[in-house]
Amino acid sequence: MAKTLGCLLGFICFLVPLTVADWNILNQKTQNGLKISLKNYCESWRMNVELHNIRDFQIVPEECTEYIGKYIRSTQYKVDSERAVDECIVYLGTSCSLKKDGKDGWIFDIDDTLLSAVPYYRIHSFGGERLNVTTLEEWISRGKAPALEHSLRLFNEIKSRGIQIILVSSRREFLRSATVHNLVNVGYHGWTSLVLRCPADELKSVGKYKADVRKQLINDGYHIWGILGDQYSSIEGLPSSTRAFKLPNPLYYVA
Repeated sequence: MAKTLGCLLGFICFLVPLTVADWNILNQKTQNGLKISLKNYCESWRMNVELHNIRDFQIVPEECTEYIGKYIRSTQYKVDSERAVDECIVYLGTSCSLKKDGKDGWIFDIDDTLLSAVPYYRIHSFGGERLNVTTLEEWISRGKAPALEHSLRLFNEIKSRGIQIILVSSRREFLRSATVHNLVNVGYHGWTSLVLRCPADELKSVGKYKADVRKQLINDGYHIWGILGDQYSSIEGLPSSTRAFKLPNPLYYVA
């Protein structure tokens, strides 16, 4: 009897913190007194990541990992991404006066722009674990990341217009072979150049590294009409492209 009572008390002690944590989220109110649900809370968190109001986060809030996992695999994520690509195509058709001198350029990021890292994050709590660069690079080295179909559509559209495609990734140089193999295997062909980080670039922030790449491309005579990326560090900073477009990604933040 005493043993049973002890187990019961232990179980209750285990549940109390969980109940309190859930209650704290489920019973939150805004400053205006509006009661919000867990779904409201997590959707607001995701939206403010996309608006760049929430920055430099290390992990997705524990209470939101399930929600973020559902979103990133949902029809809504596909619709959001397709809309971004559609806007790129509208821009190409209405606002780009291409020079047609062999130096019209468009920059793509790779991870979660051309290739999906969702299979990796699925086994790492959809952003709920701190990033382990070693395990991520081991996964990348296998070359098994699937294509993001909306981005492949844009890639082929841009290529058909005679625009030079430059891939600029924060992946390290030793992953070049695996990256090329992966891209080709899932349907990406015909890019002009693939820029990866050399050891000297690893001392820079990703944002600074990518801005420096753009500067070099412009110095080489390129007209950078657009960028597509999933992180603000891929599309912000000077020099900038004529337009920049962002795909949704609430899984992680890269500065």
